[in-house]
Amino acid sequence: MKKPDHPCVTRFAPSPTGRLHKGHAYSALMAYRYAEAHSGRFLLRIEDIDTTRCRPEFTDGIFEDLKWLGLKWEEPVRQQSQHFEDYQAALETLKTMGLAYPCFCTRKDIEAEIAKSASAPHGPDGPIYPGTCKHLSAKERAAQIEAGTAHAWRLDLDAALKAINEPLVWQDEVKGTVPATPRELGDVVLARKDTPTSYHLSVVVDDALQGVTRIIRGEDLYHATHIHVVLQRVLNLPTPTYHHHGLLLDEKGERFAKRNKSVTLESLRAGGMTAPALIQSLRL
Repeated sequence: MKKPDHPCVTRFAPSPTGRLHKGHAYSALMAYRYAEAHSGRFLLRIEDIDTTRCRPEFTDGIFEDLKWLGLKWEEPVRQQSQHFEDYQAALETLKTMGLAYPCFCTRKDIEAEIAKSASAPHGPDGPIYPGTCKHLSAKERAAQIEAGTAHAWRLDLDAALKAINEPLVWQDEVKGTVPATPRELGDVVLARKDTPTSYHLSVVVDDALQGVTRIIRGEDLYHATHIHVVLQRVLNLPTPTYHHHGLLLDEKGERFAKRNKSVTLESLRAGGMTAPALIQSLRL
């Protein structure tokens, strides 16, 4: 894998499912300023694998908002929807290693299975997948696939951890050395029934392909890192240093969301706010 030309590479990687808000501005500016301070590179990546929710006008809005903030990035901008073959190649590697299995469960199937057990394990994202399809025989899996049954692909976490066979840790600028505890997320989805990848797989592949050395993002993605370091290790990819910053909250103590149009950068700009004023309010 090609080494980065600079010692520091950061990135901002939004999904174009709505307009950017103040929380996005905070994260983007942190990554941009870190790269500037360390004579590094700042990348913009568009994470648009969800082709049903992502829209071109929101991608255009991301460019508009970041330019208004005064940010500059390298071209061309990587858009994940144009690189599904990269994620498919990583998935095929995991299949070959015996670390991925097809899951034929519907959402209702999973909910019903979880409801059967009063002690179903829960993680930070809710109930953990109970492994309904994990123990199907090769013959049963092949029959389902041959019959055309829709299926996702999941990480066989037990097999992955067995293959690694050593403690996993990662470095976080806020929390220090963090022991990875991926079992709190379980057998995550690697590729969905209607999309040939998932957030977990595509972000790990892209960070490696783009030579990202420091990932600065909100603490809402902190738990995902436990799975990301597993995928990085089994795919023989480097593990960046992480910085999970606190989330900005509104006057009600709730995190900013795209559905709240009043806090989008577009709305703030239309209301007369200048970029310097916004940046000063973020205390950056």
